Amino acid sequence: QVQLVESGGGSVQAGGSLRLSCVASGYRYSSYYMGWFRQAPGKEREGVAFITIAGGTTYYGDSVKGRFTISQDNAKNTLYLQMNSLKPEDSAMYYCASGYQGIARTSLAYDPMRYKYWGQGTQVTVSS
Repeated sequence: QVQLVESGGGSVQAGGSLRLSCVASGYRYSSYYMGWFRQAPGKEREGVAFITIAGGTTYYGDSVKGRFTISQDNAKNTLYLQMNSLKPEDSAMYYCASGYQGIARTSLAYDPMRYKYWGQGTQVTVSS
């Protein structure tokens, strides 16, 4: 069983920055992608950023391109999400996901149903 633990969320003003971390432990599941999703109240879970574990190739949702950066430290089994120029619409619960199931196709990485393991989430609140 894989455990994912997120941290780093908080409350910031618009234009501020936060860095989220996700530490993976337990059974080492081979996952082509790992990534970050977010979900605001009353909205569907949205894919934010993804990275290929082996090659480090990154992908971003249109709403965060140029502001967010996903990275990984494989030695520490840790995934990061650096969030800059935060906007009130970025407010949501942010989840780390692993255990991708499917072929290596970027469009599929944004589908939350393809991930087997999830963290408990960390709340990000951006005030105007």
